[in-house]
Amino acid sequence: MDIQDRIGLTGVQEEPLLTAPIADSVRNDASGALVVFEGIVRNHDDGRGVIGIEYSCHPTAAEVVAQVAQDVAGRHPECRVAVVHRVGKLGIGEMAMVAAVASPHRGASFAAIQDLVDTIKEKLPVWKRQLFTDGTDEWVGSA
Repeated sequence: MDIQDRIGLTGVQEEPLLTAPIADSVRNDASGALVVFEGIVRNHDDGRGVIGIEYSCHPTAAEVVAQVAQDVAGRHPECRVAVVHRVGKLGIGEMAMVAAVASPHRGASFAAIQDLVDTIKEKLPVWKRQLFTDGTDEWVGSA
């Protein structure tokens, strides 16, 4: 199977993320395991209260996401992978990233989802502005 046939949905979008279409883009009849990761905006960071975040990205971000998915699929040949990251203003409880990996067996899916999420965090050119409950904000760097 061609590596491109093992890549599901990828990209960067401003609209709220929906897990089901991303997961469904990698699910097939050969899959005995489907592992999904939802990165969710939490209400705290390093002991400080958070009221929301804002993601900005470089114009190449969607291409980087697609390349990471291809690289991870290459390192995990049993797996089908998908990942979408959100940009814009997000509130507490909203999803910032959804990643999904399907494979015949759970071990491969767990290993690939860890690789996929870690590699996105390492390479995606995105900047996060955290808004704190005390009225301050903080920019967190990019890849």
